[in-house]
Order: sequence, then structure tokens, then C-alpha cells
Amino acid sequence: MKRDAHIHSPYCPHGSNDGFELYIEKAISEGIQDITFTEHAPLPRGFIDPTPLQDSGMRQADVLPYIQEITLLKEKYANQIKIRVGFEVDFIEGFEQQTCTWLNEFGPLIDDAILSVHFLKYANEYVCIDYSKDVFLEFSKKVGSVEQVYQLYYETVRQSIEADLGMYKPMRIGHPTLVHKFRLAHNENIDDHQQIIEILHCIKEHDYELDVNSAGYAKTFCQESYPPIPYISISKNLQVKLIFGSDAHQAKDLHQFAEKLVHLL
Repeated sequence: MKRDAHIHSPYCPHGSNDGFELYIEKAISEGIQDITFTEHAPLPRGFIDPTPLQDSGMRQADVLPYIQEITLLKEKYANQIKIRVGFEVDFIEGFEQQTCTWLNEFGPLIDDAILSVHFLKYANEYVCIDYSKDVFLEFSKKVGSVEQVYQLYYETVRQSIEADLGMYKPMRIGHPTLVHKFRLAHNENIDDHQQIIEILHCIKEHDYELDVNSAGYAKTFCQESYPPIPYISISKNLQVKLIFGSDAHQAKDLHQFAEKLVHLL
């Protein structure tokens, strides 16, 4: 079955204004049978978004309208495609309880979800690790090295997998090698093989799914999937459930670079 389970929407503050039906019609035209809209959930109560425009998550006031709009579209297109209501939920160290509270409130209305790490905590401050190469490189200097940023990232991903976020915790771990996004900008050869392997084993141990994300191919300084292809094969051998996601933030990017990955799943 042809599926894309990581798609954003017009409710994304840093995305496009492309309407839901643009994504849906494109999916149908490409023979996709199952899609999940996974908009960035509101950031936890009390967390201050460190990005310049503070546009990393959707507004809390938009959560129910978002769910209601997709629910109507599920019914409208029921004979053509399966549409799931979903969110991409941020794991932010120190805000586990707030995240759990939000999931307990809205979890019953969600069909599918992703748990992702975009923010790292260091010296009691937070940084959005995938915001820009300049932010990444500046943070590397602050932490001490690019390698130490990688270590901090994987440790935070591990925390996300092991965290108790309640019965509605997302079952899919999002782009676990997002820290590679600027690998061609820092141009350092970081050996993180063992850390990635440990993350994959941790995902398997907890019986979670893995977001096989093609968006890295579209990033100038990445040019690889999250995780890279060799780790997709390793995940398959571990019998981790692999779910393709294009991470599209505009309709034209739906199912982007799928041909590089779906035959591996």
C-alpha cells in the first residue's frame, strides 16, 4: 500500500498556504492510498520558542479547527483515500509533564502521530537544532564541538523514546538523524554509527515505529534521508516497523524522493 504519513498543512506557521485539498488531490493523482497530516503540535505550555519568528508549532486555538477540518475531509474522500488526523509532537527535555497533559486532552481525537526532537537543552537554554546552519554552527561552538552536539541530540532522542508521556504518546519516532541536516556545512566526518544503532535498538525495544523521512534530500547541506539508507536496512533487519514520510510543507513536495526509499521498506 502506498502511504505518506508525515505531511504538514496550511496550519503550519512556517509552511505554505497550500490547502488540504491540494495535498489530497495530489496524493490521489499519484496513487497514494493512505496519508496522515502531522501538523506541528503547539509547543508545551511555558516553553518559549527560541526561533526568531517563534513559529515552530501551531497555535493552540487552531488545534480543534484543524482536527475538525480533516475529519470532514476524511468523510468527503472516504471512497478515494484514507486520511488520518495526526500531529508531529515535540519532545522537549524538561516539559514532559506539559506534553503529557496536552496528549491526554487531544489524544482521543488523533489517529496517528510522530514524536520528534527539534530542540536541544544546554546550559538551561534551548536551541532549535534544525533552524539554520548558522544557528547549528554557533551552537556547536557553545557546546564545544559538532561531535558533542551529535551526542546531545542522540541522548535527547533516547530520552524521547524512554519518556513516559502517557497512554497517547506517539508511537512513531520522527527523523532520528535530523542532526545530520547541516553535515555538509560543518564538513566534519562524525562517526555516529554506534549511536544510531543504539537508537534503532531502543526503538525496537519499545516497539515503536520509525519515520523514514525523505526531506533530507531536499536540504542543501544534508542530501540524505533521515535516517540514511544503510540504517533503513538495519532497521528492517531488526524488524522495526518502517513508515515513509515526505515531511512535505507544501503540496508539491508530497511524496518527494519516495522513489529512493519506498522499495527498501
